[in-house]
Amino acid sequence: MPREKPGFLMRILLSLLLILAASVASADDRSWSRIGHGRLSVNDLFGDRIDRWRTGSVAASYVFGPAWTGRLPDVPGQVLEFRILGEVIAPARLDLPWMMDRPYSQALSLGLHTHFDRGGWQVAMGADAVITGPQTGLSDFQMFLHRATGFDHMIHPAVAAAQTPNGVHGSGVVEVGRDLSLGGATLRPFAELRAGVEDMARVGLDLTIGPFGQGELLVRDPVTGHRYRAVTRPTPGVAFVAGADVAKVWESLHLPSATNTLTDARYRLRAGVHVQRDTWAGFYGLTWLGKEFVGQRESQLIGALRIQIRF
Repeated sequence: MPREKPGFLMRILLSLLLILAASVASADDRSWSRIGHGRLSVNDLFGDRIDRWRTGSVAASYVFGPAWTGRLPDVPGQVLEFRILGEVIAPARLDLPWMMDRPYSQALSLGLHTHFDRGGWQVAMGADAVITGPQTGLSDFQMFLHRATGFDHMIHPAVAAAQTPNGVHGSGVVEVGRDLSLGGATLRPFAELRAGVEDMARVGLDLTIGPFGQGELLVRDPVTGHRYRAVTRPTPGVAFVAGADVAKVWESLHLPSATNTLTDARYRLRAGVHVQRDTWAGFYGLTWLGKEFVGQRESQLIGALRIQIRF
């Protein structure tokens, strides 16, 4: 049975993206410059060290706008984030085809997003062009890493033949969240709508204990749910972060209905630590990912890492 596609999600996102486009086109302040950048590397090597499913990704953000004041503007289009995401999603065994597993997927996305504040609610929304299939070349890079590290699992021809094909797909996302002060901690409930490559609605919580995110722009990694710094005003110290969310997924390009059945809900639990010093900063986080499709044998644990050194 084909999955019922939630067209209302796409209509909502298209309306919001039209507002974004109009805001950018009408902006009269052209004295923009790059005000920040951020990145996050994700790999199962940093987690349970088992190479499968959400096996690896790299996210990078480049933020442009007027001089950063430590606060988001109250209208969209003034702070713009150019986002790049490369991701490899694999079956449990690259070298051994199994009909009940998920197909191999490689995706490279390029997007434009904006961040603003409305009445204390932080809004992030944007659109991405997602390039899929062998044309991305990400599998070649993955095999290079396998050879360099002595890992002997190479892609079986049958796995390669059944992978997500070449294509270019549109994707849109909007997230709304609000910071609630708890003394020395901050609790942030949020909700997200995503349509295109994956159609889903998600709700969750982020908890921060310590000096992280104050006066900064944080961007959410779509794979782990961790938020990473994109515009920084770092305060020296150590901060602990944790979070959880649940998503209802109606359709996924990476899990086609002809071969896979989606689980009723998709769960994530995460925790990490940020360390900020005068000349360097680091982050390490773990994310537990629940099962995404019927027949997935178990959950998985993946890690996220970022190290920044100032000379």
